[in-house]
Amino acid sequence: MSAVDFKSIRRDLHRIPELGFQEFKTQQYLLNYISSLPSERLEVKTWRTGLFVKVHGTNPKRMIGYRGDIDGLPIKEETDLDFPSSHEGKMHACGHDFHMAIELGILTHFVDQPIQDDLLFIFQPAEEGPGGAKPMLESDIMTEWKPDAIFALHIAPEYEVGTVAVKEGLLFANTSELFIDFKGKGGHAAYPHQTKDMIVTASSFVTQLQSIVSRNVDPLDSAVITVGKMESGTVQNIIAETARLEGTIRTLSSESMESVKKRLEALISGMKISYDCNIEVNYGSMYQQVYNDPEWTNHFISFLRSTDRNIIICKEAMTGEDFGYMLEEIPGFMFWLGVDSPFGLHHSKLNPKEEAIDFAISLFSDYIRTLK
Repeated sequence: MSAVDFKSIRRDLHRIPELGFQEFKTQQYLLNYISSLPSERLEVKTWRTGLFVKVHGTNPKRMIGYRGDIDGLPIKEETDLDFPSSHEGKMHACGHDFHMAIELGILTHFVDQPIQDDLLFIFQPAEEGPGGAKPMLESDIMTEWKPDAIFALHIAPEYEVGTVAVKEGLLFANTSELFIDFKGKGGHAAYPHQTKDMIVTASSFVTQLQSIVSRNVDPLDSAVITVGKMESGTVQNIIAETARLEGTIRTLSSESMESVKKRLEALISGMKISYDCNIEVNYGSMYQQVYNDPEWTNHFISFLRSTDRNIIICKEAMTGEDFGYMLEEIPGFMFWLGVDSPFGLHHSKLNPKEEAIDFAISLFSDYIRTLK
């Protein structure tokens, strides 16, 4: 293994978080590092702000894929790290700085010590939105370099370093963004009868939304509807003419997603009549469930047990991940990597333990070497 310090690389990347399809500095950093590696077996192609990196095998019969995501989140960092984000209002609060450092470590290992098969390392933009996996999967490059199997990991703050959590079948939920715009009639607070108040309408709608999960979803199934943002009004004595809700829908089955949306639209139809207003809904980006191929996942579990590493067979989560689109087309799996942070994913104080980086590089490099 090269003597590169991948913790330092993670810190460099942590300083420059960028939003989906704006990862220009990140892409250049990755290209600069990869260009420093011996080039005899490397082939690099850019795709928008992402990368495809092929490591040619010694006698290839198939191609093994590995995907890492590269974008940050619109979150103001509140850690006490010595290497905080230099981009105001943006942060690697989902661990993608870890994901990139680990992927570069695995890539470096196989440039130094190639195996028989070809390897494809995918550095994917826009996982947090609007979704880079699906268009990347549909790209001409992926058509040419489509792997026979594909793998990925995601950091897990709730597990200790040295722990891997995984399961066959459904791992992450189906997800959909949710944007709802209300349009009524504004006016003076002293004359409410002459207006159509969208704060009242939107507030009532948020309450009614919760009845969908409690009364329209099979209790043996699962669904979540969360409104995370509400915007309305200008000053305290003007009745709001417009309102906007932003949220997310998450379900453990595609059937439940369809059912939730159907019921949501029925509520909207009723609200239009009840409050004499206009309401428009937009579902934004929708992510396919992450479904781990049973054969590949059980092979990985057997490997973990044979090496005496700490493994947890976990439950499915309501987390969303667009890697599900790749797993829909290519067999493989995603797993949780323990990083032991007191603060969770998408938190402004997320602080994963860096010992997990070298652990993950070693772990997955060893696993890929078992693939005969």
